[in-house]
Amino acid sequence: MKRVDGRAWNELRPVKITPGFQSFAEGSALIELGQTRVSCSVSVEERVPAFLKGGGGGWITAEYAMLPRATVTRSPRESGRIGGRSQEIQRLIGRSLRAVTDLDALGERTLIVDCDVIQADGGTRTAAITGSYVALYQALQTLANIGVLSTIPLKSAIAATSIGIVHSYMLLDLCYDEDYNAEVDSNVVMTSKGEFVEIQGTAETKPFSKETVDSLLSL
Repeated sequence: MKRVDGRAWNELRPVKITPGFQSFAEGSALIELGQTRVSCSVSVEERVPAFLKGGGGGWITAEYAMLPRATVTRSPRESGRIGGRSQEIQRLIGRSLRAVTDLDALGERTLIVDCDVIQADGGTRTAAITGSYVALYQALQTLANIGVLSTIPLKSAIAATSIGIVHSYMLLDLCYDEDYNAEVDSNVVMTSKGEFVEIQGTAETKPFSKETVDSLLSL
């Protein structure tokens, strides 16, 4: 199958990550994944949610939003009530970062990750996870440099990508046109130790087999 951007079936789009993209955040990164661009920043608050008060540990949470002209046609800003898709993605980002962080070592402080999609051409959630990890590392390095933390409390690195089946072909890292036509659409978050943090998989047309899952994960 010939892909719309000329890539091989098992080829990622070009990835560029610019750390320190925002001057005033404790940590930040701009990730460019083909034509998808996501700005990720991390802010530190010296408090934790009520359910964690007095426990001595910290918390990491995320917010995700898409700028109105990130897509071909303008989308209204999400003001007030956050849409279900954005809620699901920001929970995924938060879970992914917490999975590789020693929250007890943070002390009672919260790291808030803001992911803003500047341009969307598929894979915004996976780009946001990868970019957020870089921003998180930078924020923790900042806290270590000023003596707030004695070490960087990360157990491993994480990154994410999409995989899917389009016109019966398995493809890595779907752009928007491929994602739109996918028969199976999946997202995978993994650590630098080769462990899975999250696997999402959806049949868009018909159910798929365990053998298909194994092949997609291998890809």
